[in-house]
Amino acid sequence: MNKPLRRIAIFCGLLVLTLLIRDNWLQYVRADTLKEDEHNRRVAIERYATPRGDIIVDGKAITGHATTEGDFKYKRTYKDGAMWAPVTGYVSQAYGATQLEAIDDGILTGNDDRLFFRNTLDMITGEKKEGGNVVTTLNAAAQKAAYDGLKKQGAKGAVAAIEPSTGKILSLASYPSYDPSTIAGGSSADEKAWNKLDKKNNPDDPMLNRALREVYPPGSTFKVVTAAAALEHGKYGSADEKTDSPLPWTMPGTTTPLKNEGDLPCENATLREALRVSCNTVFGKIGSDLGNDKMLETAKKFGFTEEQFVPVRTSASVFSDDMNESQTALSSIGQFNTAATPLQMAMVASAVANNGSLMKPYMVDELQAPNLDTIEKTDPQEMSKPLSPKNAQILQSMMETVVKDGTGTNAQIPGVTVGGKTGTAQHGVDNSENPYAWFISYAKAEDGSSPVAVAVVIEDENAVRDDISGGGLAAPIAKSVMEAVVNSKK
Repeated sequence: MNKPLRRIAIFCGLLVLTLLIRDNWLQYVRADTLKEDEHNRRVAIERYATPRGDIIVDGKAITGHATTEGDFKYKRTYKDGAMWAPVTGYVSQAYGATQLEAIDDGILTGNDDRLFFRNTLDMITGEKKEGGNVVTTLNAAAQKAAYDGLKKQGAKGAVAAIEPSTGKILSLASYPSYDPSTIAGGSSADEKAWNKLDKKNNPDDPMLNRALREVYPPGSTFKVVTAAAALEHGKYGSADEKTDSPLPWTMPGTTTPLKNEGDLPCENATLREALRVSCNTVFGKIGSDLGNDKMLETAKKFGFTEEQFVPVRTSASVFSDDMNESQTALSSIGQFNTAATPLQMAMVASAVANNGSLMKPYMVDELQAPNLDTIEKTDPQEMSKPLSPKNAQILQSMMETVVKDGTGTNAQIPGVTVGGKTGTAQHGVDNSENPYAWFISYAKAEDGSSPVAVAVVIEDENAVRDDISGGGLAAPIAKSVMEAVVNSKK
């Protein structure tokens, strides 16, 4: 080969090598970046080119799809969208996706790597690609009871319900809510709907998932945690042992007596009586006597201070460290810095009902391929043991007394054993705003097992202050949710 031809060959070889390097750089190094680039419409067009798989409750789809005009062929639809929004989240051609729609997007679109073999076969056989399904743990009757109860109340609030023996989430309701179908497309109508839902334009913030993302002072429902700490750390050994609880009781390091709500029989009351009538002095002093470290240890075993992933991320519930004795006393009755999500307080009731074992909460039972083959199955997993079985049963008897003839009688279900605890949590500077109404509970079957534990919180800004109580506003909703689950088991 003469010299000019050799130079041309080398030059062409270098060009080919450069092209190969560039091609590999784009395909492998830059692939994810290009795929996620907001200006790359090919990915979005492909995403909406086929029907999306469904989210399933009780064997039925709560989602669907509809055809649209333009580049995007399909958009998501929802059945009873406002009721299910705290579970599904939304998927929108214009605004992205949240919650299960986002977390399991790969399965629902059919793009998950675990569907590669299926998609390859479909490509060979000429079949259209399909999305898989997300099968939830939710109970439709319980969800309807929860959402309808909140809607009837007409105030902001949330409900969380769990199956204690497994950790399956049976209900997640939040009010006010929104219909994800209204923002699923990319039209001007969707834009108007989005703007109406935006917190900047809507102070009710209907897109806030109050069951998982909002933390509230739990008020007297937290006394269940304090009672558990008293039993677990050996301060008291039974429900009917008198406590060392003077009345009045002045918080350590202060000249401020801790007050009860009314003229209650709290002086040296037993744990059972103190929980039945909700004595601040008894549980405040227990927390102060045990100290910050022991109270924090017990709270953490119930799930406080850590985010949960169900698989949607929840806000972390709060019980502070480095508190003095009086601050610990206030925190031990669910005030000061203590704050909890409704799911967290359902976890508290669940652990008590499950004889002291707290199961990890989850709401996806399995992921399915388009042909309904199981891709992934969730196995129940124990998260912690906040209580011994003996102490859990003591606490059960105390909570059942609360419902039988205490502050929680509105949660009674004929023929069913129910345990519960009411709470009315202070809100605002110097308790200037309407308090939050709480109720946590569980129902017990004839064999002693518990099919459901529930937490309800109501934040009614317009109610008459004296009419606000956990037993009055929240307990009836908890009752309806428990009834729905119990009846579905028959």
